[in-house]
Amino acid sequence: MLLIGLLATGATYYAVSPASASGSDSSTDAVAKGRNLFLVGCASCHGQNGEGIVTKRGKNYGPSLIGVGGAAVDFQVGTGRMPMAAPGPQAPEKKVTYSKTEISQLAAYVASLGPGESVPSKSDYDTSGYGTESIRRGGELFRTNCTACHNFAGSGGALPGGKYAPKLVGVSSKHIYEALLTGPQQMPVFSNDVLTPQDKRDIISYLKKNERTQGYGGFSMGALGPVSEGMFAWLAGIGVLVGFAVWIASHTARVRKREEGTS
Repeated sequence: MLLIGLLATGATYYAVSPASASGSDSSTDAVAKGRNLFLVGCASCHGQNGEGIVTKRGKNYGPSLIGVGGAAVDFQVGTGRMPMAAPGPQAPEKKVTYSKTEISQLAAYVASLGPGESVPSKSDYDTSGYGTESIRRGGELFRTNCTACHNFAGSGGALPGGKYAPKLVGVSSKHIYEALLTGPQQMPVFSNDVLTPQDKRDIISYLKKNERTQGYGGFSMGALGPVSEGMFAWLAGIGVLVGFAVWIASHTARVRKREEGTS
């Protein structure tokens, strides 16, 4: 009876437990190679076992990576945000340090530390063939959930504490999907319970349609909204008006009369 109970418990746990996140290469060899890469490039901030490092003041020098899954690693390392060049309020996007194979191995190792979101497959974020209805729905979802930080045109924007929402123009579909799935840095997590995979693909299709659409309104000024437009109005518009006022004042009747008197 004890043996039967143990077997039943193990089978039930295997059936209902969440699957560990993994990249495209989740073999034992990939995990081992990923750990070697992790010890060299990541352990100084995140700990030798991904447990994170806390400073003497109680702040995170590097957060724990247990349970973050392979998708978070693929996004952070695949966009060059990790490893960070120096501590700061936010990890900026920069040149990617690791190859695709090494990123896959790092993702496989971090995924082995605990269950988390796996690296999405191409079918998860592929929007080829999506039509007008998908773009329309994606626009509604983007304006509802994303424009407060990323701007109506996906051009990014400033946030408190020296942080910022990066621009979404030129970002790959895979990395947009992973960012929605994992919520990197100050971004909220849009899990599949909040935004379904179809919702995420609709948002991606909307952003990609914006990239392909030609700007018919003239100079966009970075599409940053009233800040850049207001600055242009003050510097260019009012500057031109002041110039005209000076020119008009220098050619009044009083000036001409004074010139005639001196002659």
